[in-house]
Amino acid sequence: MLGLEELKRILSVYPKRMIDLTRLEELTKSFVHTYEEFADVILQLEKDQILEMVKSKGRTARTPSLAYQYRIQKSVLASSHHQELQIYRNKLHPAILLDEYFRIDPVVWKQDLPFIEKIDHYLKAFGFPNEPVPAPERSFELVHDEKWIVEKGGKEVLERIGLYERLQIIPVSEPLMFAVNPGQIHRENQFHLIVENKTTYQGLLPALVDTEFSTLIYGSGKVIIKSIEQFPAQYPVEANHEFFYFGDLDREGVSIWYSLTKRQSVKLALPFYIACLAQEPVKGKGYQLENREALQAFLTNFSKLHQDKIQKLLRLGTYYPQEILKSKQLQVIWRESDWKALI
Repeated sequence: MLGLEELKRILSVYPKRMIDLTRLEELTKSFVHTYEEFADVILQLEKDQILEMVKSKGRTARTPSLAYQYRIQKSVLASSHHQELQIYRNKLHPAILLDEYFRIDPVVWKQDLPFIEKIDHYLKAFGFPNEPVPAPERSFELVHDEKWIVEKGGKEVLERIGLYERLQIIPVSEPLMFAVNPGQIHRENQFHLIVENKTTYQGLLPALVDTEFSTLIYGSGKVIIKSIEQFPAQYPVEANHEFFYFGDLDREGVSIWYSLTKRQSVKLALPFYIACLAQEPVKGKGYQLENREALQAFLTNFSKLHQDKIQKLLRLGTYYPQEILKSKQLQVIWRESDWKALI
């Protein structure tokens, strides 16, 4: 019936329990064009017990007659939605999981379904891939749109149906930017220093060959959280790799480090932070939001004295930019610190 499913979708997310006839007409005018079509849809919803007449308001004198006000039976709508999911659960490839859709807005299901059907067709035709490929390539294979996974919500759909990992997708991220110390690349145990800002990267670069570090990595703020995934491909050296991180000592810098640890084990480059704490902090960054979990994890790396100082400076809206340490000072710290002791 023309417009029936569309109106069900609208009613499933309608914010109120009651809806009057005028409002129903407004909601359906873009896809129902005559009174007869409109009445057929409403009467079918009455029959399906999705719309229940509010008897005290009465009915119109028009033919067919409709109620002036209805009560939306959301539980019946949900039941209909669940029945549909059960039908598709039996139709689709068994690897496609629909559990998430029983818990979330039915609108999401309707939006995802055309893509799920394409993925179902792909799996039934080809099965699961044997090797990883970049996201745009896999995206085109699945739904004939190379931008779907990365730019159009496809990753979220694949995660909802439990297939993102199984489809062997190489994430698209910015290339990792780093300099290499050729004297260290054959060592069994290798160190890598990630710095948040470009100025610090440039200040440290001349000292790289004089350190025990294999690489100096430019984090570029939050970019490193994603680009670190490129490290094994860009630096395919068999070794035990240890990563250190040095960023601004502010709430944002703390959050970047913490988010990075979720993707890659990375220690704080403590000698740089402790050198910062010996300086006078700078005013500003009080507007940054605090990630309490990130801050607590960050603080555990410091002594009680330094923990108190960091908490106080953040509370006062002050911070330490990496640039508070001059290039020569950065280089001396990098060359002369006992990095093995931090492992």
